[in-house]
Amino acid sequence: MLKLLFITSLCLFSALVFSKEIHQERSLYRNIIVEDKNDTLCLQFNTKITKLNQSCIYKNAPDKLFFNYTKMIFSSLLFIDNPNNVLIIGLGGGTLSNVIHQLYPEAHINNVEIDPAVLRVARDYFHFIETDNVVSTVQDGRIFIKRAALKKQKYDWIILDAFNGDYIPEHLLTKEFFEEVNSVLAADGIIAANTFSASKLYDHESATYYSVFGDFINVSRHNRSNRIILAGLKTAPSAAKINARAKQLAPRLSRYDIDIKEIFQFIETTKDNHDWPADTKVLTDQYSPANLLNY
Repeated sequence: MLKLLFITSLCLFSALVFSKEIHQERSLYRNIIVEDKNDTLCLQFNTKITKLNQSCIYKNAPDKLFFNYTKMIFSSLLFIDNPNNVLIIGLGGGTLSNVIHQLYPEAHINNVEIDPAVLRVARDYFHFIETDNVVSTVQDGRIFIKRAALKKQKYDWIILDAFNGDYIPEHLLTKEFFEEVNSVLAADGIIAANTFSASKLYDHESATYYSVFGDFINVSRHNRSNRIILAGLKTAPSAAKINARAKQLAPRLSRYDIDIKEIFQFIETTKDNHDWPADTKVLTDQYSPANLLNY
């Protein structure tokens, strides 16, 4: 009996702790690790403090999204119709791009990633799809957007998901940057930004988004760390239209483990609900303090 218990415990322990680094490299910007753990494969950026997962996939179900924040980004589709031109700043493993491509195969998707090593890892380990319509650019996201503005390019859906391991790079958090982003947003487009609800920058980020876009939408699960900011909408659709879109999208998104009706419950507009102090300082290129990042 004791022997059986020991063997059972050993098997359970082995199942819980199985983890193997299958790739590691030092890029120009960070230490990059790919970890194989049980049924998942994760891209990690190794910081001074810890290893942080940037992207994960289920090995046996790669279409299913792993992180809740990636699922919440698709709340954007409740407010826009059939995006034709999508810009993603920050690649990770390319899972967002893959899902958008599968949903809208005719859409043009441009993935912008500053680190060429991240792009190689996405291609080699995370089934990142590239086609004539899905392209990748190795460049700083802000430089890309400045050049896109000069070319008068417009995007229906802009996703800001760039992290350097610790947090969002400072130059991608300022009023000037958001003004540049707004200049390449199509008239009926939307911006979806992945950020944290637990950061000490919460108030500053909120005030900065509001200074450029006016009222925006928060998408955040209660007591969770991530929030998605939806901004740039010129005119919000009616509640009836949003409900109709949710019903239409639900069966298409379920393949990716996205429950759009549930996510709808986490949407909150900032209209008449500014949860940051009125005197909160806006982040600018001259004022973007890294010492506030202790979240």
